[in-house]
Amino acid sequence: MHIRFWGTRGSLPKPGPTTLRYGGNTSCVEVRMPDGTLLVLDCGTGAQALGQALMASGKKPVRGHLFIGHTHWDHIQGLPFFAPIFVPGNEWDIYAPKGMGTELKQTLAGQMQYSYFPVSLESLSATLRYHELLEQTLALGEAHITTRYLNHPALTLGYRIEVGGVSFAYVTDHEPNGRTQACGRTHTEAWHHQADTQHAEFIRGVDLLVHDAQYTAAEYPDRIGWGHSTVEYVVDMACDAEVKRLALFHHDPMRSDDQLDAVVAAARERAARQGSSLEIFAAAEGQLLELTTSSSAPKRPMPSPAEEAKELAQELRGKHVLLAIPHDKTAEQVQEALRADGLHTTRLGNAEEIGQLLERAPPALVLIEHSPGLQDGLKFSRQVRRMVGPQAQGIPIVLMADAAHAEQLEACLAEDGTDLLLRPFSSAHVRTKARAWLLRTLSRWAPAARPADEPGRLEAVLKLGVPELGREERFDRIARIAARSLDVPLSSVNLVYRDRAVCKGSNRDGGLSSLPRDASLCAHTILEDGEMIIPDAHQDAQFGGNVLFSELHFRSYAGIPLRTRTGYAVGTLCVYDHRPRQFGPEDRQILADLAAIAQRELIGEP
Repeated sequence: MHIRFWGTRGSLPKPGPTTLRYGGNTSCVEVRMPDGTLLVLDCGTGAQALGQALMASGKKPVRGHLFIGHTHWDHIQGLPFFAPIFVPGNEWDIYAPKGMGTELKQTLAGQMQYSYFPVSLESLSATLRYHELLEQTLALGEAHITTRYLNHPALTLGYRIEVGGVSFAYVTDHEPNGRTQACGRTHTEAWHHQADTQHAEFIRGVDLLVHDAQYTAAEYPDRIGWGHSTVEYVVDMACDAEVKRLALFHHDPMRSDDQLDAVVAAARERAARQGSSLEIFAAAEGQLLELTTSSSAPKRPMPSPAEEAKELAQELRGKHVLLAIPHDKTAEQVQEALRADGLHTTRLGNAEEIGQLLERAPPALVLIEHSPGLQDGLKFSRQVRRMVGPQAQGIPIVLMADAAHAEQLEACLAEDGTDLLLRPFSSAHVRTKARAWLLRTLSRWAPAARPADEPGRLEAVLKLGVPELGREERFDRIARIAARSLDVPLSSVNLVYRDRAVCKGSNRDGGLSSLPRDASLCAHTILEDGEMIIPDAHQDAQFGGNVLFSELHFRSYAGIPLRTRTGYAVGTLCVYDHRPRQFGPEDRQILADLAAIAQRELIGEP
């Protein structure tokens, strides 16, 4: 995988004598896959030079995939000057976060209206296809690309790209969710905000992380809510996630090359104090990096990208949001922001009122203000969860509070809420965060948590002595028996490594040899004491968005953990069916019996 930086600056371009070494153009990164597939990450002003280079290469037609993190100007302003989109025969697929209203094509066309630019988007000669993304995993050639919402005043996605045994994450623009640790944390401290813990899992173990690091800790207090990271936070996050190389990115336009040198030096010292071997540098225009691949996953067809996201977003319009906000001014601000996306709001005076509302339909979102002396948000949150009961699964319950109460609340979020919205916030920020909360629930998929003793589990996997790559006939045999016995089209024996679930046996030739752990059902199954059953993915609020359901069109799943003598769940035996299935007691017994055989093969017992 080849990665070249064409624009590294944030917010606005700043070419000049003080930015010669690191560059003054805004975000644009070129990625070349081992099979030649071209990816472009963001289309800031750096895209103009990339476009000229592509045209000068002489290769025709030029085909590529443009992934836009979000549509702020510093990430799209190069599009009208990107030469390949003006040439007949060239083809470009353009991806960006799915919004709640305006479609991607309309948003991009806005900056090319006649008032701003002489050529309209409609008159471009290349073939352009537009794809709107939720949090999901998609296949592109040999690569798997996983998306995750970031914390920014506009709906923004980060991208993790995995191909041939290497991984690369592109994360810009992103502000720490837990502002109490935005300027870093102690080495032994856990992340206070669960969204920061999830962010660490998204980037965990990547070979290269390109991450927004626009501010320093000293600068951040005057820029809270602007949607960008501090260098200290990024270094701590990368060390915690065991990232191998960190490229500081989205440089502040006011920072000179010499000042960036000092920032890098301080970042390296910070990582060294943590005992980390993390390699840190500042991304520079023209810089070329190579990530060496060792193997290639088999190609999978592209999913139908835009229609599902469009249908899901339409489902949100008209949904109810419950507001427990005693301050009238704050409530009016939030209501106005949510109404702009077609959402209905109801203010609650007390938690008991939710019972009457549930008789009609469960809410899509609950926002609760924490205001000591007026309303205890934590207590209110617990009351709402009790009132909602089983229907609460998947409903975001969000606490709103002043930054002074953040540390107290962040420590309780895992039990009492799904997120925390800190004041001060703008109406645009409320609207963006609500979109992310709601769209995330509709995508019906979230990566599995890591087991409590994940280091011990990983050590147990490695001690098995089973080669990570390649299937083995002894496991193929078990999978074939499972498929015949349970009358399913697909069965597999899998091992779960640090970042991937790897197929060691299957009843079918070809198919997936591995899957990113964050996209794998196996990662959820190993957390269970017994089998995990999904009778009908179309009706499943938690797992229905998994890639094997959304792309390969399976409807049901049954899996069971495979354990070592010491009890570590190292893998799974699982089956898939194209039809809804309950998997009765006899089916489950067959699965358990075959899992016992697979376990004996793994641990070497006769």
